[in-house]
Amino acid sequence: MKILFLTDNFPPETNAPATRTYEHARAWVAAGHEVMVLTTVPNFPTGRIFSGYRNKLWQREIIDGIRVVRVWTYVTANEGLLKRSLDYLSFGVSGAIGGLFLPAPDLIVATSPQIFTALGACVLAWIRRRPFVFELRDLWPDSIVAVGAMSEGPLLRALRRLEYWLYHRAARIVSVTNAFKQILVANGVPQEKIAVIRNGVDLKAFIPGPKPVELARSLGLEGKFIAALFWSVRVPSMQGLKKTPSVAGSITSYSSVRWTRKK
Repeated sequence: MKILFLTDNFPPETNAPATRTYEHARAWVAAGHEVMVLTTVPNFPTGRIFSGYRNKLWQREIIDGIRVVRVWTYVTANEGLLKRSLDYLSFGVSGAIGGLFLPAPDLIVATSPQIFTALGACVLAWIRRRPFVFELRDLWPDSIVAVGAMSEGPLLRALRRLEYWLYHRAARIVSVTNAFKQILVANGVPQEKIAVIRNGVDLKAFIPGPKPVELARSLGLEGKFIAALFWSVRVPSMQGLKKTPSVAGSITSYSSVRWTRKK
């Protein structure tokens, strides 16, 4: 199968959408499929273009058997609602136009959270008469509201209408959680078009090494069970991790539990 995947992040960027899409594409190539990724010049999160790249109209490369095509977009740092929106919208437009000059795929896939990538893929799929698959990784624009970047109003209502128009236009929706599926179904999206595929991990990439004895001793954690929790500054407000301190407080009475904060 010939798969065209639209994403606004891809290696050498290292954020979640870039890594996730790369791992999917790599697995599809290993399974015998032809995969082409249509993306932007790498610049996330600072807005500074990575060494060896230029923000040109068109550039190609091959990464681990994945054919990568990068198109021009408005480049900005990952901050500020207006500039980021222009960044997202510009890729939606340039992705749709750029896709017209690529060999016809059997399937066109786009990933969220932001929906302008999906909009570009949807338009491209309609022009090329190919099925469009929406990979749903976050409920956007709800996630914008969750981080306090936007409040309820006409613009947000328009984005929600666009969001659900895309859900209805998609041939299939791949949701990362059952909760997302339930929300979509409750709002009129046919459940038979939604598949739930949860996040996974390649266990071969994570091999336990020797315990950091000196680090444990310096932190007073010798003989303790150690669990690590990592998050970005955006995650607590979006995923409810502000509750972590209260949960931690409820189990500190156990002698084998100790919390250490590392910035």
